[in-house]
Amino acid sequence: MTFILGLTGGIGSGKSAASQWFENQGIQVVDADIVAREVVEKGQPALTQIRNTFGDWVLLENGELNRSALREQIFKDPSARKQLEDITHPTIRTSIVAQLNASTSPYVILVSPLLFETNQHELTNRTLLIDASEELQIHRASKRDGQNIEQIQKIILAQMSRSKKQALANDTLLNDGHLDHLYEQLKALHLKYLAQSELS
Repeated sequence: MTFILGLTGGIGSGKSAASQWFENQGIQVVDADIVAREVVEKGQPALTQIRNTFGDWVLLENGELNRSALREQIFKDPSARKQLEDITHPTIRTSIVAQLNASTSPYVILVSPLLFETNQHELTNRTLLIDASEELQIHRASKRDGQNIEQIQKIILAQMSRSKKQALANDTLLNDGHLDHLYEQLKALHLKYLAQSELS
């Protein structure tokens, strides 16, 4: 059985830098964000369900999902968020499981910003949290995405708190902004995961 590592972290924590490092070591990565985009592409059953639930306004003129309009709606209305999750989460999970099972690297990583919130951690053998202070998260995300600070703070508030994630994660790495430091910590964990994968 394949050893599965769940990798998570809040916006601007350095989760992508960490997953990229693992990929460079030849470890396959299944990205829940990418899967979430794939399942609502034009022609997918989930997109039809979203349209039937919310109405035609969720589609752009070319028939693709109007992500920004839908994002705005679910931020305003928790019941709309719940409806959307009920449609997409089971489909996302099925696709993730298929991709994890198809992996051929020594172990495989499931990268998900909502690893704990969506119970995707149940699919993994061990979890790793890439952690950063809120100030650093805001600084990085605003520099990278060009979003305003208020939007980023809303995203942080919508995600599980740092302390709760720290309590749930098996391993926590503090990403204080120095990539060399992050990579050194990842190197040690990579060796540990390779050893654990041989036992699983």
